Amino acid sequence: MTQSDLSHLKIEQPPATLREIVQDKMRAAIIDGHFKPGQRLVERPLCDQLGVSRTVVRETIRYLEAEGLVEILPNRGPIVARMEWNDARQIYDIRRMLETAAAVACAQTVTADFTRDLQEALATLEQEFDQTTPGALFQASSGFYRVIFLGAGHSVAWEIVQRLNGRISRLRIMTLSATQRARPGLDHMRAISDAIIAGDPEAARAAVAAHLDDAATVAQRLLSLEPSE
Repeated sequence: MTQSDLSHLKIEQPPATLREIVQDKMRAAIIDGHFKPGQRLVERPLCDQLGVSRTVVRETIRYLEAEGLVEILPNRGPIVARMEWNDARQIYDIRRMLETAAAVACAQTVTADFTRDLQEALATLEQEFDQTTPGALFQASSGFYRVIFLGAGHSVAWEIVQRLNGRISRLRIMTLSATQRARPGLDHMRAISDAIIAGDPEAARAAVAAHLDDAATVAQRLLSLEPSE
C-alpha cells in the first residue's frame, strides 16, 4: 500500500484535550455572566465543579489571564477581570480598523461561494438571536465575522481578533441584544452582509462604522453603570 493510499486515515479535526474543554467551559461561564466581574476564582470549588485537578484549573486560569478574562491580584489571587471603558474603547478602535478593511476587501471581490457562506452564517446568527444562551449567540457572531475575515484573505487579522476574543465576546454579549441601541445589533449585521454581497465597498465601510459606533455608545453607558471595587 502506498503513502497516498493512507490519506483517508488523516485526522482532519483532532479531538479537544481536557485542558481545552475546561478552558472553553470557563470562558463560556465568564462570557455568560455565571462568574461576575471581580468575583474570586477559588481553586478548590472550581476543581469540584469541573471535576478536574488543580493543575488543570491553574493552567486554565493562566490561559484566561492571557486572554484578558482573568486578573491575578496580590493577596487575593485570580478574579474575573473587570472591563473598563478605556480598554473597551481600544478594542472598538482595533475592531474598526480590521473589520472595515475585511468588509471592504470582501465587497471588492465577492464571489458566489462567499455569498453562500456569508448568508448561511447570517442565518445561523438570526436563529441564535431567538435563543436565550449568550454563548451560542457569541459563537454565531464569531462565525459571521470569521467568514468575512477569511473571505477577505485577512487570516493574520483574524488571528489578532482571536487573541482578543475573550474581551470582544464580553462586549458583544453585552451590546448585541441591548434595548438601548439606536438600531438592533442584528439589523447592523444584516446591513454589513447586504453591502458586501452587493459588491458596494463604501456601503460596507459605512455599515461597519454604524454598527461599531452604536455598540461602543451602548458599551460605554453600560460599563459606567457597573460597580467599581
